[in-house]
Amino acid sequence: MNENTKFLDSVERSIGLVYLTRYPSQDSADGWIYNVHVDGALLMSSVAPLSERVLATSAIAAHKGNGKLRILIGGLGLGYTGQAALESPRASVVRVVDCMDFVIGWLRKGLLPLSEQLTTDERMEFVLSDIYGDLLAPPSETWDIILVDVDHSPDLPLDPASLDFYTVEGQQRVRKHLAPGGVLAVWSATDNDPFADVLAQTYSESWREEVAWTVKQEGETDQQLHNVLFFGYSG
Repeated sequence: MNENTKFLDSVERSIGLVYLTRYPSQDSADGWIYNVHVDGALLMSSVAPLSERVLATSAIAAHKGNGKLRILIGGLGLGYTGQAALESPRASVVRVVDCMDFVIGWLRKGLLPLSEQLTTDERMEFVLSDIYGDLLAPPSETWDIILVDVDHSPDLPLDPASLDFYTVEGQQRVRKHLAPGGVLAVWSATDNDPFADVLAQTYSESWREEVAWTVKQEGETDQQLHNVLFFGYSG
């Protein structure tokens, strides 16, 4: 851990001790790198939020309509997926659902790197709820884009309660939340063939996109990293 790391907040939850830190960096836009850990393991970081942004930009680009889009995001994270969604002129509503009240609290207190941008945009909404439970339940409204970035991967969930989301029966329920021509996108730290097969069985079109980048490290060999994004098109 960087010797200049500052602890901003910590909360004990069922998944473990969750804490937010930041440390100074000349390579970041605002001079800080933000990290979220769970029991000492890194959950998310602002070092290279490329895949979180591509989750939104690729899904929006895949939508074949020309009108305004209603976008639902499961998982606030550090806010980069929401930021990318808001940058699209097609976005009419961007609703972020997160089951951890303290994460939304970090945003409202100005502790996250994009706090001001996200809380001052009139298109943005924040809802305290469980995105998996919501999507597996009957829909009360539909969305043009649904973006989910909560679990580490389909086979490494933060909570076993989300496992149904990654099944054919679960995705059949999720698809009902998409408007005609809607796009589902799911972030994963690693590839997962079984989940790709589930999407292929559920959606008229499905595909994967690998997002790779290089993390430069002082005095060490540069680290090559990648994440995988899963997509389903409702047709």
